[in-house]
Amino acid sequence: MKAILAAVTALVATAMAQVSPAPIPGSPQIVQNGDFSNGTLGWQSSPSGSMRNGMYCIDVPASPPGNSSYLRTSYKFLETKNDVYTLNFTASSSVGFDILVQTPDPPLDPNLNMTAALTTSPYPFSMTFSPANQAPNASLEFDLGGNPADATVCIGSVSMRRIDRSAWRQTYGPAIKINQLGYLPNGPKMATLVTNSTSATAWTLNNAAGDACFNGQTTYQGLDVASNQTVSIIDFSGFATTGDGYTLTAGGSTSYPFSISSTLYDDLRQDSLRFFYQQRSGIAIDGNLVGLQYARAAGHIQIPPNQGDKVVPCQAVHDSLIAYLEPWTCNYTLDVTQGWYDAGDQGKYVVNGGIAAAQLLMEYERTMYTKNGTSQLGDGSLRIPERNNGIPDVLDEARWELDFMMKMQVPANAAPQLVNGTYLDLSSFAHLKVHDNQWTPLPTDPSQDPKRRELHRPSTSATLNLAAAAAMGARVFAKFDPTWAAQALAVAKSAYSAAQRHPPIYAPGTDWDLGGGAYSDNDVTDEYYWAAAELYLTTGAQQYLTDLKANRYHTANISTLFSLPGGFSWASVAALGQLDLATVPSNISNHSAIVQSVVDAADMLMAVQQNSSNGYGVFLTEYPWGSNSNNLNNIQIVATAADLTGNTSYRSAALQGIDYVLGRNAISQSYVRGYGTKQTQNVHSRLYAHELDDRVPQAPPGAMAGGANQAASDPPADDVLPGCAPQTCYVDDVNSYSTNEVAINWNSALAWVVGWAGSQ
Repeated sequence: MKAILAAVTALVATAMAQVSPAPIPGSPQIVQNGDFSNGTLGWQSSPSGSMRNGMYCIDVPASPPGNSSYLRTSYKFLETKNDVYTLNFTASSSVGFDILVQTPDPPLDPNLNMTAALTTSPYPFSMTFSPANQAPNASLEFDLGGNPADATVCIGSVSMRRIDRSAWRQTYGPAIKINQLGYLPNGPKMATLVTNSTSATAWTLNNAAGDACFNGQTTYQGLDVASNQTVSIIDFSGFATTGDGYTLTAGGSTSYPFSISSTLYDDLRQDSLRFFYQQRSGIAIDGNLVGLQYARAAGHIQIPPNQGDKVVPCQAVHDSLIAYLEPWTCNYTLDVTQGWYDAGDQGKYVVNGGIAAAQLLMEYERTMYTKNGTSQLGDGSLRIPERNNGIPDVLDEARWELDFMMKMQVPANAAPQLVNGTYLDLSSFAHLKVHDNQWTPLPTDPSQDPKRRELHRPSTSATLNLAAAAAMGARVFAKFDPTWAAQALAVAKSAYSAAQRHPPIYAPGTDWDLGGGAYSDNDVTDEYYWAAAELYLTTGAQQYLTDLKANRYHTANISTLFSLPGGFSWASVAALGQLDLATVPSNISNHSAIVQSVVDAADMLMAVQQNSSNGYGVFLTEYPWGSNSNNLNNIQIVATAADLTGNTSYRSAALQGIDYVLGRNAISQSYVRGYGTKQTQNVHSRLYAHELDDRVPQAPPGAMAGGANQAASDPPADDVLPGCAPQTCYVDDVNSYSTNEVAINWNSALAWVVGWAGSQ
């Protein structure tokens, strides 16, 4: 334990201290000489025009729509993806007609593409927009064609500014930080008081009527390194009376209200799982099931303006040259309907789908082998179309993704494909991803996406994800749908064999920003371990056990095996295999050693949680992109140790770890929509960009934001988070994709953890 504590102390010491943020620049003016006070400096026009009454006027001959007649900036400017710009101008025409105003950057589609209805009187136009694509060479262009007769068009007072965020300030909430949902009666009840006092402070627990019902003294903790806050701890675990509207008071501060309830996590369990139905591709979302505001047509089913996903080609050669530095493509198309939209975008990625589907399957499977399982995951438990079909609903939901993943396999006998200069037989490999060839703007309804959908190059990581997840599906579905289970197992076996046929084909970091993320991975040893583990557990076959034991992860130290203390993720999946090897019955000879590895990992994580520099009970020492899921994945390890041993210390530690995502953190932020007083409002998502368009709903209850990111980088974060302490590096802004995006693998972590908590 001393060695573990020393390692944790060293890791914590690397956390950043908070410094004063740099001043935020005011909103810069993009357009030069917008009032034409310097004549045509910075402008081009066809035909040439002249100044009249303070406006630039052009005599435009009658013409069809197009840009044969135009006014445009003669210089290029940077238009930043997901930033916010406001364009203002005044215009009139001697003949009423519509003109097109754009910010083009070939070959990208215009980021701004507005129609301005001109009349004979000068009219002020204003348009706020958020560019979908990074445009380093954009221009502002007024296309003046389309007039039915000769016309004089006058334009003036042109202004284009990016948003001014200088007034933004981080909000920290009350000094008392609590789980804003609440606490289980028979669980730990911890809160954090931010205070400069090193002495014990009296605290009081009040009921909904404001009456004191429990009290005590704080315990001084010291500096919480991740937040740069000095904190003391409030422990009211000795109070177990159920009720709503409780508050804590201490040091002149009052907490947000919370509940104490034995059914505390029941609604969140359902909502965290229902999130996946609302992320589905290829099916209409039924408002009667999820609320009319969330109803939408089926997306990407080849009904215009959609171009996919029923007949999806491989990347165009010019795109592949950017992605792989060689002309990769294929000679087939695939039907890759179904699946979940990955995150805030509408791409679908096998490696992220793999871990997300796996955690849903694991949430159900743990109830088969643990004494404190739950019956609340059965058929009819979720509001999804497949309810009451004789199959547990969580499995129906996972199968929606697995069906998509299985469709991503390269067909048998497909022509060889060019990979790193060599033509290879990639039959039964899995394509890494499918998404648009350009970003779509926020918001975009999936049924209205007009972009070309493309399959990206197969990878070993995707192929092994498919093998692992399909093997799990085969195992769990065997008693519910043996025909489908047999199909899934055949796919899993073929994918695993295909991956062994060639040296690893890595997903490159260069395949990014053409409408989707890279999901690059240059080490697939962990994917081999996970796939071999799941195939062994499903089949009992010696070949998978042999491969499993030969893998370096089989004898790796716990920090490597479980990716500690950062936590396992889509790119580090060996832990998934080890957790299932510990939990799912098998004949593996060293089962006790595997169980012990889970227990040892839980011990290391508890040392992180109990370190004196950790004032919030979180299982993290750093805060990467999607840190909330890292913390939750670590909770899954500790909770599994609780299941395996019955040791209540692990149970208490895991329950306490959940508090962080629901508000017991430096900024009092509940990162889960619908839960807590200060909850995330403006997630980054094309489905839920309400902040940009109030006709679009906010994210549904149970959707979780990625959370604090100490390396946050996006337009809002770059403006308002410089110098932030790691746990405070969060901005609740629709364009902050590095801190406020939703994602299936983040919600799957939430779903597993609250499913476990709901069974306690």
